[in-house]
Amino acid sequence: MYRSHNCGELQMKQSGTKVTLAGWVQKVRDKGFMIWVDLRDRYGLTQLIFDEERTSKVIMDKAKTLGREFVIQVTGTVIERASKNPNLPTGDIEILVSELNILNEAKLPPFTIEDETDGGEELRMQYRYLDIRRNPVKESLIFRHKVTQEVRNYLSNQDFIEVETPYLIKSTPEGARDFVVPSRMNEGQFYALPQSPQTFKQLLMVGGMDKYFQIVKCFRDEDLRADRQPEFTQIDCEMAFVEQEDILNVFEGLTRHLLKEINGVSVDKFPRMLFDDAMRLYGNDKPDIRFGMKFGELNEVAQHKDFNVFNSAELVVGIAVPGAASYTRKEIDKLIDWVKRPQVGALGMVYVKCNEDGTFKSSVDKFYDQDDLAKWAEVTGAKKGDLICVLSGDTNKVRTQLSALRMELAERLGLRKPDEFAPLWVIDFPLLELDEETGHYHAMHHPFTSPKPGQIELLDTDPGAVKANAYDLVLNGNEIGGGSIRIHDKETQAIMFKHLGFTEEEAKAQFGFLMDAFEYGAPPHGGLAFGLDRLVAILGGQETIRDFIAFPKNNSGRDVMIDAPAPIDDDQLKELSLKLNLKS
Repeated sequence: MYRSHNCGELQMKQSGTKVTLAGWVQKVRDKGFMIWVDLRDRYGLTQLIFDEERTSKVIMDKAKTLGREFVIQVTGTVIERASKNPNLPTGDIEILVSELNILNEAKLPPFTIEDETDGGEELRMQYRYLDIRRNPVKESLIFRHKVTQEVRNYLSNQDFIEVETPYLIKSTPEGARDFVVPSRMNEGQFYALPQSPQTFKQLLMVGGMDKYFQIVKCFRDEDLRADRQPEFTQIDCEMAFVEQEDILNVFEGLTRHLLKEINGVSVDKFPRMLFDDAMRLYGNDKPDIRFGMKFGELNEVAQHKDFNVFNSAELVVGIAVPGAASYTRKEIDKLIDWVKRPQVGALGMVYVKCNEDGTFKSSVDKFYDQDDLAKWAEVTGAKKGDLICVLSGDTNKVRTQLSALRMELAERLGLRKPDEFAPLWVIDFPLLELDEETGHYHAMHHPFTSPKPGQIELLDTDPGAVKANAYDLVLNGNEIGGGSIRIHDKETQAIMFKHLGFTEEEAKAQFGFLMDAFEYGAPPHGGLAFGLDRLVAILGGQETIRDFIAFPKNNSGRDVMIDAPAPIDDDQLKELSLKLNLKS
């Protein structure tokens, strides 16, 4: 037996008890005649004491050789600690060591294994197994476990069945790029890793499973950022004989359950917002509604004067920043520089200070009088002491730019509080999205999404006007889940494929198995998938997902710990009937 107790459980009630512990050496304090060692495992920290008067010379000499991260086993007696540490659960006791066994020595780690470490992100990812020993990462992984357990408990209690679907599937032309896997047994042919289990969960509904879920790895070969990985985890769900309202109710319940059980927060309202309203009022389809600063469209009150910047714009739109009229000219200039950055792309910004005395001071006083500016304040909801920030240009671009400014200002003003949770359903998305480069439409969600009832006829006359029977669940400005009611009959699915540019032959080659299944009695069905990595991070009060993933990739999609991706040798390439065309 390596241990009788863990390093986080011993207290004064065990005083006088002989115990055996095992773990890693966190720190050694050697006073010559007395040595203290902090011993750490997953459960906590226990102080060991080696004392010349009470410890044998052999054990004392061995203790003097200990270094950071040595793996050791000790046996000793629980005694009261002379200098107690109220910040530790084990802070009232220490172990007077009588036996010491060094299980494994350790090199000096490349960074300190402390909550606040001196290791940079790339270094810590290279030695991720050491990083996991630090409390913040360890606790994040334990937190993820708690979330997934609560998900499984809730869905199982709602009669969902967990079913595993294949990882080696067929490549499809929709969505992001696939990761492909060459088949040795079928020369010149390839599997793809799934971007989602979409078609399989629909087939499970055809198979009569009624309620399915899976906590599943998915793969997308696309550009990365802080909250995106090439492999990610979904809570994937599907239900038969349901309408949109049924699905929204079930997954509101799941979200409430998680917020209550994990965060101790009760949320009653899950407001619903049309996609068009989200874009008009917030400039994006996943608005953070923990704070205000709704958009005010100013065309009617700003395009009647000789200010050509506004007159030539498709949209003039502003937000009222609470309490920001006190900003100095230097601070406002910094905001203007911020919106001009390439990442945002605005050409400039007009501002209006709403003074406490009821007057207005703007950067365009030459063109607009006090009555004009009062109308701007009315449209944006600005009050005394607020700052109105106004952008103009092409509608889609300027909304995106102002949305970015709104989020940046909220961050600076401390309005994005991680312990506040504001869920929101965004509904009635466009079914199709126009690719401006090619002029072709593609599915905004995926090609199996059903149009809203009664709108399929519009596909022939006004495809951009068709609304999808789709919904996204937003939490604190992040999309945490999305889904739709699916098409469940062959004829409608064929119409959808036609409008996405598939020939009959292409549709049959890619999705014939699904179309055939629909002819054998497919029930009405729909579902939703949560992004588990992002959901866990938000519940944990973070914006980025890496610390909640045991072994994440870096921004280039590389695993710097195992050095992957990596070349494979010529023999493997020959077995797979592949050859590389490398240009010097």
